[in-house]
Amino acid sequence: MPADLSPLIAATTQWLTRAFPAGGGPLTAALAEAQARQAVTVATWLRYPTDLDAALVLLTGPGGSARLDEVTGAPGPVAAGPQDLVWRGWVDEVVTSWAAHLLTAPDAAREAVKALDRSEHTVAGPAEFRRLTEPNAHDLAATALLRHPDLLEPIARLHHADLLDRLRLGPARAR
Repeated sequence: MPADLSPLIAATTQWLTRAFPAGGGPLTAALAEAQARQAVTVATWLRYPTDLDAALVLLTGPGGSARLDEVTGAPGPVAAGPQDLVWRGWVDEVVTSWAAHLLTAPDAAREAVKALDRSEHTVAGPAEFRRLTEPNAHDLAATALLRHPDLLEPIARLHHADLLDRLRLGPARAR
């Protein structure tokens, strides 16, 4: 059974949706969150392709959001409140960077999803990432900030070369 990466995925998704919020109400926010979660899930599965990789990050922790907060000018956990310390500690900077690139580069998103075909995470069956790879007009309207290349560029470029290497080599061979 694959290691449960849901704390990392949830925290990283939350960081993205707080840093690049959707406007327009609960439906718009839900559509934006779904797209962010799909991008983060793909990035997480690429970053931690095996059960051992996943178990190790769950044991050691992913590092937190401090550098991301600094790059975006977002308030850090102390400014946001002590309750934010816990979830912000589960944010993965590399996963966030990769997800930012996937949200702003549709071809890369499709390539990343295709790279997961033989992943240990998709052994149980194919996962659905349509909102990431084929967003409709409502999806795009909900993510005006979250998919804006100029806004996400400082985050996406942090670990862009590593993502390109992973996509070139495939998740299982990139050691």
